[in-house]
Amino acid sequence: MVTLKLKPFFAAFALALALPVFAQEATPPLPTRAEAFERSLETAKKEVQKTMSFNELWVSGGILMWFLAAASVFGLSVVFYLLWILRDRQVAPPELTASLLAAVQNGDLGEARSQCADRPCQLSAVMLAAFDHLQHSSKVETGALREAVEAEGTRQAQSLQGQAQLLLDIGVIAPMLGLLGTVLGMLQAFGAISTDIASAKPVVLAAGVSKAIITTVFGLFVAIPAMVFYAYLRRRAAAKIAVLEACAARIVTVLSGRFHA
Repeated sequence: MVTLKLKPFFAAFALALALPVFAQEATPPLPTRAEAFERSLETAKKEVQKTMSFNELWVSGGILMWFLAAASVFGLSVVFYLLWILRDRQVAPPELTASLLAAVQNGDLGEARSQCADRPCQLSAVMLAAFDHLQHSSKVETGALREAVEAEGTRQAQSLQGQAQLLLDIGVIAPMLGLLGTVLGMLQAFGAISTDIASAKPVVLAAGVSKAIITTVFGLFVAIPAMVFYAYLRRRAAAKIAVLEACAARIVTVLSGRFHA
């Protein structure tokens, strides 16, 4: 009799124990704070990692992008110009050197002057300075003649190196313009967050900062090639200046010997 009365009690107790298990299987668990934070972080990463088109990048960079574009076009034109003029045929043409040597050996300074006028270049400018010195001096010394040639040669060398210096200026100014755009963009992003506390989310901040860095990236894209070409063209200009000095020295030596004769 006692056993029969206890059976309903045990059945009710087992049912009470099984109800939480059934309820847990029936309803999914609510997300914890850590899981919610991880989900929001993944969403922020996806927002930041979204690729932007070139037009969107350009618009995000603002007005400074136009200045960087102008600097890149100007730097590219300087590179092509220097590649054209920094050649032996433009600085000290071999045929002009040979014809000047022949004219000087024959003592025909008028022919040498006309050849320099017909073929303007750095060597022609240097030798015209030598011919002018001979023409306007009643008694010309070899030292004074060489000084006149060296002075004009220094001026021509500075002209060639100064044109290459333009690329160095672009390589310095372009990153500074990019950094200015980054600072202005970050000020704008933080300013928008400070005026609207409700929108102060990591996604908004990350998007604003990523847009602000665009100008710095484009500034480096302009500056790095400019610095590379500057290093190359500077060495090339030094080599052509050495060729100019050698050709001018040969002609001045022959001119000095002809003058003393």
